[in-house]
Amino acid sequence: MTSTTDQVAGFVDPSVTTLLRFATAGSVDDGKSTLVGRLLHDSKSVLTDQLEAVEAVSARRGQDAPDLALLTDGLRAEREQGITIDVAYRYFATARRRFILADTPGHVQYTRNMVTGASTADLAVVLVDARNGVIEQTRRHAAVAALLRVPHVVLAVNKMDLVGYEEKAFAAIAEEFTAYASDLGVPEITAIPISALAGDNVVEPSAHMDWYGGPTVLEHLETVPVSHDLTACPARFPVQYVIRPQTAEHPDYRGYAGQIASGVLRVGEAVTVLPSGRTSVIEGIDALGEGVDIAWAPQSVTLRLADDIDISRGDLIAPSSNPPATTQDVVATVCHVADQPLAVGARVLLKHTTRTVKAIVKEIPSRLTLDDLSQHPDPGQLVANDIGRVVVRTAEPLALDAYADSRRTGSFLLIDPADGTTLAAGMAGESFASQARTTVQADEEGWDF
Repeated sequence: MTSTTDQVAGFVDPSVTTLLRFATAGSVDDGKSTLVGRLLHDSKSVLTDQLEAVEAVSARRGQDAPDLALLTDGLRAEREQGITIDVAYRYFATARRRFILADTPGHVQYTRNMVTGASTADLAVVLVDARNGVIEQTRRHAAVAALLRVPHVVLAVNKMDLVGYEEKAFAAIAEEFTAYASDLGVPEITAIPISALAGDNVVEPSAHMDWYGGPTVLEHLETVPVSHDLTACPARFPVQYVIRPQTAEHPDYRGYAGQIASGVLRVGEAVTVLPSGRTSVIEGIDALGEGVDIAWAPQSVTLRLADDIDISRGDLIAPSSNPPATTQDVVATVCHVADQPLAVGARVLLKHTTRTVKAIVKEIPSRLTLDDLSQHPDPGQLVANDIGRVVVRTAEPLALDAYADSRRTGSFLLIDPADGTTLAAGMAGESFASQARTTVQADEEGWDF
């Protein structure tokens, strides 16, 4: 058990706590950075010199109280404009849990950065201004969270002090957002009324909203169930590097190094190398320079196989009993993140785990309309922040899982081959857990690469 002394000193024993990765999202001026600052401040996760620096800057601006948003808005441009531009990562802990927080931008121009922050999150906190309610940007954040299969979403209705802490204002927003997010297939939605500026229901319960009997934001973050059991999924091992010392000490050593994306690998297990389809048996597993009999995700190890097979970076090793299917026609949903449009016929690079292949955008069957979750058919192109369905033809086969089955091996990036710019983040397979109201069938006319 963590002692009071350890807690005061900022030390939390990782062996007695769990880890929660979560992301925050909200429109401009919804108070997202203030919420994060309040969360860090009231949970005693701010160092004294950090707080003193914020107090000094706030005093120079003529503010009576410290501007807690300054704890997260680190870029000069962010502070000058009063907005968040880049994804800011913060690490803190309580006696009950450790946290990795990704504070993502709210401005529509930087919605693409939410994809980065939420891609590995177990939970997303979506802020809404109680005076404005659910707006288009709120719907966009909910759609991104649903696409990325974030299992838990918290709706934080902020600035309740500016609507007189009225229950009706909160209830109307919570009902609208819950209905919308549920249609997208978000499995769990928790609505919490807060005032980040005043500290109501962030870390301490509010004295102004006795009609609310649920948890505070921190209490929910500390108690929401999370699972990081990647071993429950089929084993996937993307090869990152081939080790061939060819020294007098190791003249015949051939090892395949990488990080296990999911599942468990064992010595003696029959495996298949994809996309070639060649088979072998795991002869040895080296971890930290020592031989082991078993390894599991997300360990970084080196595999040695019983047979000499042509294997290189980008190949994927999987159990012969449960390998992923290979395909050259990738059907997926993408979040377009680049300024230049993505059009039908565009030549791109597709990066999947450690493999990068040439590809052509064969079709863009639909673009998601955020207002009613309908699909706009055949848009021809996707522009920045659009969410749409694509069909991509690759020059070489890919061993791709459905994103619903594996966030690691079901995701990919589309890259501009000219300058290396990331164009879109893709999720293979079905887009949402429950489909949008109007679906559009993709045209399956043949296209030879």
